[in-house]
Amino acid sequence: MKRLAFAAAAALSFALPAFAGEQYVDGTGYAVSGYDVVAYRSLEMNPVGSPQTAPVRGSTAFTADYNGATWAFASAENRDAFLENPAYYAPQYDGHCAYGVSKGGKVPANPNLWRIVDDKLYLNITDVVVGFWEEDIPGNITLAEGNWPGIEGKAASDSVIPKFNSEGPVAN
Repeated sequence: MKRLAFAAAAALSFALPAFAGEQYVDGTGYAVSGYDVVAYRSLEMNPVGSPQTAPVRGSTAFTADYNGATWAFASAENRDAFLENPAYYAPQYDGHCAYGVSKGGKVPANPNLWRIVDDKLYLNITDVVVGFWEEDIPGNITLAEGNWPGIEGKAASDSVIPKFNSEGPVAN
């Protein structure tokens, strides 16, 4: 009888959807402030301590829904690539600040303050925070990975991104 109950519980757990946290969406109404997350992969990444290359704004003509949010892309090709593997392209921690998650909280992230580490996109909130993040990127990722399971299910940040105003995606 115990085996039957265990098998039923296991089968039921596989049938339930995976729990994911809420995607951070700012006042633009788009994930990552309407920037094209696929395009980050083709940008030149600058060395630690240097500002990153500016991200590419998406377009209202090329959008997709994922994790409860609308995402914008610069081209149909980028949108289609995203739809094939959204978890690969989406920023870590549902678009929240990676350093904030390493400290145990969900705070917004600025799409201009990005870095790809081990083939994953990370965003941070301010240039000052980027300095702290870059002092020990591997250590901060380890801390964030440890904190994330405990905060993932909490509501997305409803704060605005300091010192950042996005026009959102290009209207087409």
